[in-house]
Amino acid sequence: MRIAIDGPAASGKTSVGRTLAQQFGCRFIETGNMYRAVALAMARGLPLDAMTIDITEDERLLLNGEDVTGLLHTPELDQRSSEVATRPDVRTRLVALQREMAGRRDVVMEGRDIGTVVLPDADVKIFLRASSDIRARRRAGERGDHDLAGTIEQLRSRDERDSTRAIAPLNPASDATIIDTDQKTLAEVISAAADLVKEHLNERWHGV
Repeated sequence: MRIAIDGPAASGKTSVGRTLAQQFGCRFIETGNMYRAVALAMARGLPLDAMTIDITEDERLLLNGEDVTGLLHTPELDQRSSEVATRPDVRTRLVALQREMAGRRDVVMEGRDIGTVVLPDADVKIFLRASSDIRARRRAGERGDHDLAGTIEQLRSRDERDSTRAIAPLNPASDATIIDTDQKTLAEVISAAADLVKEHLNERWHGV
């Protein structure tokens, strides 16, 4: 089973995806961290063809064997990763790696183009949507950032870049279920997403 979760930054993809993976016995893959790792490697002067990226079963990201998980979630890498994601060579390399991971076992994979590009034939496609203000409050709370206005501006800038890029723009797949999270608690969003997975499993079980 392959579950694709897409949506803009700070829309709740990671929290929802990780919980679904635990609930349904899947491996969770946060593809945004892969782009952050590439951005980190490039900032260190490492060329793309010299990078190896692996994700362990406990979600640690290894860059050329080094555990860089704790280095990836910074405002600078948020912006850099969005920029490197527009490079065709980076996307080709990572999409191939993500598909390889999804071919090994059941996965919940989250990102921005999972349902449209990486796994267009995913069994369940979910797109999480939330306003930039709500997402900025969530991100500021997660990181202890008190510059709410600056966070809002960063997210809006990234949304614009992600939705207008020529390669794999941020858009819901035509067959994705959109969940608006603005007025929902995390538990409510997880419940709605889990219901979609259960519906798929029920249909598969009964041969619908």
